[in-house]
Amino acid sequence: MYTRRSSPVGPAPSPSGQGPRNRRGQGPRNHRSNVRRTGTIGALLTAAALLVSACTSGGVTTAGATKSGAPAAGAALAALPRATPTALAPYYAQKLTWRSCGVPGFQCATMKAPLDYTKPDAGDARLAVARKKATGPGKRLGSLLVNPGGPGGSAIGYLQQYAGIGYPAEVRAQYDMVAVDPRGVARSQPVECLDGRAMDAYTQTDFTPDDAKETGRLVDAYKKFAEGCGADAAGLLRHVSTTEAARDMDILRAVLGDEKLTYVGASYGTLLGATYAGLFPGRVGRLVLDGGMDPSLPARRLNLDQTAGFETAFQAFARDCVHHRDCPLGTKVSDVGGKLAAFFRKLDARPIPTGDADGRELGESLATTGVIAAMYDEGAWQHLRDALSAAMRENDGAGLLALSDSYYERDGEGRYANLMFANAAVNCLDLPPAFATPDEVRKSLPAFEKASPVFGEGLAWATLNCAYWPVAPTGEPHRIEAAGAAPIVVVGTTRDPATPYRWAQALSRQLTSARLLTYDGDGHTAYGRGSTCIDRTINTYLLRGTPPTRDKRC
Repeated sequence: MYTRRSSPVGPAPSPSGQGPRNRRGQGPRNHRSNVRRTGTIGALLTAAALLVSACTSGGVTTAGATKSGAPAAGAALAALPRATPTALAPYYAQKLTWRSCGVPGFQCATMKAPLDYTKPDAGDARLAVARKKATGPGKRLGSLLVNPGGPGGSAIGYLQQYAGIGYPAEVRAQYDMVAVDPRGVARSQPVECLDGRAMDAYTQTDFTPDDAKETGRLVDAYKKFAEGCGADAAGLLRHVSTTEAARDMDILRAVLGDEKLTYVGASYGTLLGATYAGLFPGRVGRLVLDGGMDPSLPARRLNLDQTAGFETAFQAFARDCVHHRDCPLGTKVSDVGGKLAAFFRKLDARPIPTGDADGRELGESLATTGVIAAMYDEGAWQHLRDALSAAMRENDGAGLLALSDSYYERDGEGRYANLMFANAAVNCLDLPPAFATPDEVRKSLPAFEKASPVFGEGLAWATLNCAYWPVAPTGEPHRIEAAGAAPIVVVGTTRDPATPYRWAQALSRQLTSARLLTYDGDGHTAYGRGSTCIDRTINTYLLRGTPPTRDKRC
């Protein structure tokens, strides 16, 4: 799906599920300043069914597990034993060797974790870690681990390009700012699937097939993508689940010398943080889960909810657009969606030039990705209006292509970051696919198109990617209660496109110690996006340990 932390804003931007255009958190993604919009801007993800954590990966069980070891649907994630298993003791006792990263003020190290937690002697996963030491003055409060979402967003990139320099000065003064790229992501043995040229072809595939021939091409594209990922790292693909990443975080907590984990996770990062809390409730310190996800929902419902979320965001954009003279979609809100849909149909029949050095034209798929990318942050709406105006009035697709490229993390040399590959790898392991065949997608098209007349068809087909994944899923939908954990702050934005507000509400109800903090606004996530009320509330919690009152609204 599309759940990510950061999103592109501006003409040169620097975060959800099982499909070429979805990530979780989608994937994802969301900051107002360009410095915040780096490393996690991924793509309309390659895994359209939001990833919910794999409850049994790495030997973790849930209350109500089936005989096969997989959790029963709706079961609660069970806490691990408080004592560290003897076989894991060497990992918890390891010492990190810090070195310069090449980025002033930051240090980097490599941490080891067992590739397979059920067989700790079967080999290691090597994880990249980075930190920026607390600047002082004032009492040092320990380490603050950050994750921008995805899955597949580089936490280290986010730390170095935003959190380590852009978080409030008082927070950075008292915490060592720390990040670890999860297994399979960026600097941590990254999953790779397709080269740049092949990814260009993949992102231009028609994701709204009109007939059997186009459906076959889409299925072939999904299969080629999956085969590429399997050929690169078949063993690793079995061990990139959210549960395993959460267990890695506990090793890092211990290695850093912290008794409890302090953490800020956004979008998919909320699932990662909630999973940690469920596994290690007694080690929860101050956890902020911004843009909460609901782990209890199956893939189809997650994707359907997110489709409705993008429609909500699009309607907010439409209401804003019609008040501007340069809006290319009309003067009435009721006309905006129809005109955009008509433009997409035109591009489906005849793509337009972009001036791209590699000869790419703007077709329906890339244009849709560009529009969805701008839904993550209302700060991108002016750029979207400009890009749509150029495309619709001047036959120039460069602006929408730039938005799409920023979302896919494609650079000017035609290279793609690992975001899309890691996103699919985690999503397809964490949760069974929403649909197994094209026929199942077709039967669900009316429901998706009702949720979003503009985006519904494409988002429905995007859910098919994991049906062809080379590794079987290990997770199922489940609740996370984390009984006994210290207060956890769950943040929800009322018009969030990628992580609908209802998900934050659901997560806050599941977590026994949660406090729901609501931001009445637009865009994906809330912390650091301009609300003094949100920022002050979270800063107070991080610095003083004082959570907000229940159901506080900003």
